[in-house]
Amino acid sequence: MEARAIARHVRVSPQKAKIIADLVRGKSVEKALEILKFSKRYAAKPIQKTVMSAMHNLAGMSEHPIEPAYMDLKEIRINEGKTMYRIRARAQGRAYRIRKRSSHIIVVVEHKEEAES
Repeated sequence: MEARAIARHVRVSPQKAKIIADLVRGKSVEKALEILKFSKRYAAKPIQKTVMSAMHNLAGMSEHPIEPAYMDLKEIRINEGKTMYRIRARAQGRAYRIRKRSSHIIVVVEHKEEAES
C-alpha cells in the first residue's frame, strides 16, 4: 500500500531542494524525519511537511495505525515550479532580471511489512 503528497509552488529553488531530497531518499520515514528535523537548510522544512503529509495519508488509508518505522520513502521528487520575474535597476537606465524560482515536491510513501533493526 502506498500514499503520496504533493506540495506545489514552494518558494525554494529546485537545485537547493534536491540536495536535501538526496539525503533522505530510500530511507524509512522515521529516519528521514529525524534527518530533516536537524537539517539547517531552508528546504528541509517544506520537505519535512510533505513527508509528514504523505505519512498521515498512508495512516488514514489503513484500518490499523501504522508506525513511521514501518513506512519507507518509495519516491521523492523535486520538480521545477513557476518562476517569478522581477526587475532590478542598474546603471545607465538598464534593468537586470531577478528570477525567484519555486519547486513542486512529490513524496510517495509505502508500507513495509517488517521494521528493520
